[in-house]
Amino acid sequence: MVKAILSKSWFPSSDRWFWLLQLGGWAGYALVNYIGSLMHEMRDIYGVVLILGAYTGFFMTLPLRYFYQRVWEWHPLLLMFVVILASYTIACLWAVIDNATYWEIYKFGFTPDSKLAYFKNNIAKFYIVLSWSGLYFGIKYYRMLQSEKQKALMASSMAHQAQLKMLRYQLNPHFLFNSLNAISTLILVKDTEIANKMVNRLSHFLRFSLDNDPIKKITLKKEVEALMLYLDIEKVRFDERLEIIIDVSDEAKKALVPSLLFQPLIENAIKYAIAKTEDQGVLSLTAYIERGELKVRLCDNGPNAPEQPELLMRNAGVGLKNTRERLSALYGNDFSFRMTKNKPQGLCVEIVLPYETLESV
Repeated sequence: MVKAILSKSWFPSSDRWFWLLQLGGWAGYALVNYIGSLMHEMRDIYGVVLILGAYTGFFMTLPLRYFYQRVWEWHPLLLMFVVILASYTIACLWAVIDNATYWEIYKFGFTPDSKLAYFKNNIAKFYIVLSWSGLYFGIKYYRMLQSEKQKALMASSMAHQAQLKMLRYQLNPHFLFNSLNAISTLILVKDTEIANKMVNRLSHFLRFSLDNDPIKKITLKKEVEALMLYLDIEKVRFDERLEIIIDVSDEAKKALVPSLLFQPLIENAIKYAIAKTEDQGVLSLTAYIERGELKVRLCDNGPNAPEQPELLMRNAGVGLKNTRERLSALYGNDFSFRMTKNKPQGLCVEIVLPYETLESV
C-alpha cells in the first residue's frame, strides 16, 4: 500500500509547477492593478497598459529562473547578494519598459525631459521581483523537502518489508528442522507409513508457506486452514493423544491477519505442553470480534505452567519473540500480545488486533 502511494505523482513536474505559478501569479498581478484602477477615473486603454506591464514582468522574470538554477549551490551569503542584485537589475529594466509603454499608449507618445524618469517606480518593482525570487526559492526548497521525505519514506518502507520477510522466513527453517527430525526418527524405527504421511503433509504446508507473500495479510479463515495443515503433521506424530478445538466466528473468519501468525505459537504449545502431557493433549483456538477488534485466544492444557506466565516473555524463544516482533512491525502499538494461565491447567496466548477486512483496506 505504501509503495502504491509513493508511486503516484502527487505534484506536477517541475516545469509544469513553474508555468502554472508564473501564469497565475502575473495574471493575479494584472487583476489586482486593474481593480485598483477602478478607484480612479481611467480610460479603457489603461487596461491594455496593465496587461502589457504584466506581460513584461512575466517575460522579464523568466531568465531569473535559469540564472537561479545555475547559482543554486553557491554560498548562502553570496547567493543572497546575487539574488538582490539580479532582482534590482530586472526591476530597473522592467520599469524602463513599463514607463515607456505607459507614456507611448496612455500619454500619446509623451517623452520625459530626463532619462532618469524612465526608472520611475523601480523600487516598487524591485520589491515585486524580489518577492518573486523569494517565492521561487521557497517553493523550490519545499519541493526538495517533499522529495527527501518521499525518499526517506520509501527507504523506511523497504526496510520495513525486509524486516517482515526476515521474520517470516525465519520460521520455515525452525519448523522444517523439527519436522524433518521427527520424520527421521520414524524412518529409523521403520515406521515408513507414518513417515510418508508426514512428508506428504509437510509438502502441502511448505507449498502454502511459499505461495503466500510474507508482507501481505490473509483472512483468518485461510490462516486456520494453513494451521490445520501444520496440525495434520503433528497429529501423525501424536495420533489420538492430540485433540484440536477450533471456534472461530463467521465475522472473525473475514479478519485479515499476518500469514502463519499462529504456527510458531502452536509449535511452542506442542513442544512444551502437549509433548509433556501423559494424558490427552488439547489445543484450542478461539477467535471473535468485539468492539471493532479481533480477539484470538490460543490455549493448551500442558502441565507445570508457571504461576506468572508473563515472565516467559522476558526470555522468549524464537516463536514468541518472532511473533511479537512481526506484530510490532505491522501494527506499531496498536495490538496486544500477552500470556495467561489456562484453567484448570496450561497456558493461553491472547492476541488483540485491529479488525481489518478485504473490503476495509
